[in-house]
Amino acid sequence: MADSFYDAFTPEEIARIGAAGTRVRVPEGWSPIWEKTPADKAYIVLDGKLSVRQHGNEIAQLGPGDIVGEAAIVNHSLRTASIVALTPLDLIHFTDEAVRRLCDEMPSFKEAIAAVALERFPKS
Repeated sequence: MADSFYDAFTPEEIARIGAAGTRVRVPEGWSPIWEKTPADKAYIVLDGKLSVRQHGNEIAQLGPGDIVGEAAIVNHSLRTASIVALTPLDLIHFTDEAVRRLCDEMPSFKEAIAAVALERFPKS
């Protein structure tokens, strides 16, 4: 996969993706996504580092350019992990509606999200 989720897009597409969301800051220690909750949002990390945890155990660390929360929206499922801010985070927040709209309007966005979801949750 590309180093950054954004690597798959043109500057115009990046601007369009950014405009579909809202920039937010999350303090260190906060958990904006909880395991086994409905998929109502996703985030792209602009700055900072976060921990991805399943059943309380860290399974990954993500940072700038990574997207989180997308797989549960795409798969119409409950969250499979929680995320915890290891540092203050600068994020773009997307509602589930915004993610679905971007998937409908931008085939490249839908493909990039599908690729991330497949990498994180390979089909057996």
